[in-house]
Amino acid sequence: MNKVNKRGMIGRLERLPSLDCESRDNFFNGIRGWHSRVVSPKSKKRFERILENNNLNPKNDLSLHKILELTKEDFLINLESFIFLESKRRAHNNYRIEFEKKSDLFLSELEYYDKSVIGKIQLDTNLKIPTYAKHEIHQQPGGYVGHPFSGHLYHYGTNAFYLARNIDNHQDQTHSKMSLQIPIPSDKKIKRILDMGCGIGQLTIALKERFPNTEVWGIDVAAPMLRYAHMRSVELNVDANFSQQLAEKTKFPDNHFDVVTSYILHHEVPEDISIDIVNEAFRILRPGGLFFPIDFLTGGTTPNNAWFTLKKWIDHRWNNEVWRPDYEKVDLNEAMRSVGFSVDEKGPAAWYKKYNVLATKPI
Repeated sequence: MNKVNKRGMIGRLERLPSLDCESRDNFFNGIRGWHSRVVSPKSKKRFERILENNNLNPKNDLSLHKILELTKEDFLINLESFIFLESKRRAHNNYRIEFEKKSDLFLSELEYYDKSVIGKIQLDTNLKIPTYAKHEIHQQPGGYVGHPFSGHLYHYGTNAFYLARNIDNHQDQTHSKMSLQIPIPSDKKIKRILDMGCGIGQLTIALKERFPNTEVWGIDVAAPMLRYAHMRSVELNVDANFSQQLAEKTKFPDNHFDVVTSYILHHEVPEDISIDIVNEAFRILRPGGLFFPIDFLTGGTTPNNAWFTLKKWIDHRWNNEVWRPDYEKVDLNEAMRSVGFSVDEKGPAAWYKKYNVLATKPI
């Protein structure tokens, strides 16, 4: 067994298993792009007009209860939410059904790559999966841990997510750019890098491509995501390592890494776990090492108005961003300072924000 999918590659991206699946994917991508470019802006204008008609300033924040009361009967605003949620749900099911049709073949493909000598994959069958990780985040069937093809679903699903925002990530461009922005310790020593909550390993692989002589690890709680990550790294001939571990309680020794990073990890975990991850990063970083978490609130201020409050609630309640409210309660800068990090609140620029917070473990 070498490859199941014989439909070829588009650069780094393996084509979906059938033309029908690919055609449906193009259709759903078109809907999601139309939603972002046309429906959502018109819905926002309608929302602002409703507030103005009620003598309220759209630039100000309002209570969620008040917002829902004002918009519960509005057809356009509710339709916009429905299109956002339903197009994503149907896209995920399009992938799920296709891979499940030939589940034995796709599982055997993963097993084949599990045995590859390119990079390491370490799966922990005894790892107790925390309850917080078992939700179906982003409406993904089975979530990250509960479906054998979670990595496949996540990869094609997030490609559509980026595309709907006019960002093409089909060749991992976003993660490649991000890897170039990962800072290097002031002493220029960089032997080991850890990517926490690596998912399908796009940033992990990009980091190994940038630092080919460095030992690069990606860890995640989800075995299906890691198996897919490792399969892709082998296909790309990138010698990255993957291990099933909890970011808040890794198996690595003290002072082990030169750089620890993560991408959109902290908003996917509860408040206390987010702080535990900061503490763990401090433990496993060597003196002079850098912690560079990339997430929504590490890039400066976020909007504070009624429309954003509504969108956050819809994302949390209906798109299963379960821990987003918890994340907004975390003062990540203070958490890093309290454990001993020296924090630069205007660190290196990130691909989607003005700047990101950079923490250094003092020497």
